[in-house]
Amino acid sequence: MQSIHQLPAPGADALAHSDALLAHTRTQIAAEGGWISFARYMELALYTPGLGYYSGGSQKFGAEGDFITAPGITPLFGQSLARQVAQVMAASSAEVIEVGAGTGVLAVDLLRALDELDALPTRYAILELSGELRARQRETLEREAPQFVDRVEWLDHLPEQFSGCVVANEVLDVMPVHLLVWRADGIHERGVVAPAEGGLAHADRPATGVVLAAAQALPVDVPEGDYEYLSELCLASRAWVTEWAQRLQVGALLLIDYGYPQAEYYLPSRSTGTLQCYYRHRTHTALLHWPGLNDITAFVDFTATADAAFAAGLQVLGYTSQASFLQNCGLLELLLQRGEGRRESPDYIRAARAAQRLIAPHEMGELFKVLAVGRGMPQPLLGFVRGDRLHVL
Repeated sequence: MQSIHQLPAPGADALAHSDALLAHTRTQIAAEGGWISFARYMELALYTPGLGYYSGGSQKFGAEGDFITAPGITPLFGQSLARQVAQVMAASSAEVIEVGAGTGVLAVDLLRALDELDALPTRYAILELSGELRARQRETLEREAPQFVDRVEWLDHLPEQFSGCVVANEVLDVMPVHLLVWRADGIHERGVVAPAEGGLAHADRPATGVVLAAAQALPVDVPEGDYEYLSELCLASRAWVTEWAQRLQVGALLLIDYGYPQAEYYLPSRSTGTLQCYYRHRTHTALLHWPGLNDITAFVDFTATADAAFAAGLQVLGYTSQASFLQNCGLLELLLQRGEGRRESPDYIRAARAAQRLIAPHEMGELFKVLAVGRGMPQPLLGFVRGDRLHVL
């Protein structure tokens, strides 16, 4: 974690972009009474059309961007995931929806792997709100897998009805969260104000309404004395899986992200929350700094997500670490196939190192989890035959 003084300075164009979003945000704060929730600020910072981090034109993924996701590390991720996707489609319908497809690399890897499994979907839809990312995804598909382009379409919103497999890799962590502070005198919500001297600042007020009710249900002990406990509440992810429950007829949602079950998320020792920003492969917690230039993320409360899905009528099909899931789906077998006859080759060594990043406990293997929820699915699903952790949710 770095201080803002250690971050590389953005260029003049990037700063102008951030200043435009800052001015827009200050206008919105004034229009909404001088205070907005952090969830509203996060929504503006990430998704304001043309200005937000995900709706602007800056490079986000890969070595030249701000972070690298699992599909960008190695095709083995998509090849392993494809086996689980194929099982879901075989029990439902031969359709896939990928939510937030990034650069399109995962779509390419999944389509190639599903073709090899003789399980190509009749339709591969991408739910993507960013026009800039849609263009990049199309370019990636046309360059890397032109034979599958006619199977791919882009969606503006959730379908009215759907049967098949929904894939959401690192989607829940960028859904807006409310920022809460527990103190001896009650639960407060930390929002954002626009000081007269310029910029943005945090300001607290007593939590109310649905935010207060949801916060009171969390396993957080009321602090004593001057001590305060800071954490997040993501109502958006609960609403999102509830929306899917109303639309999913037969199939499953595969939710892959970093996070914890609720008992770990709200540990006493985790008293400063999980919110952080990604900027040029560096992390920091200056949440209001350079809006529009930083990815803002929070760890996922998988218990709350699973509870919302179950309350809406879906089955909770499995929950495990990314390492267990990928190994259950044959990642090591796929790696060995790649290395047959040439284990000492540079290509195999690079692939092995990349696989290690996906499954090692000190890398992504334990930090990332996979939650499957759905309707009408065989159990256990392939990715959860060993190491299922449903009992900890």
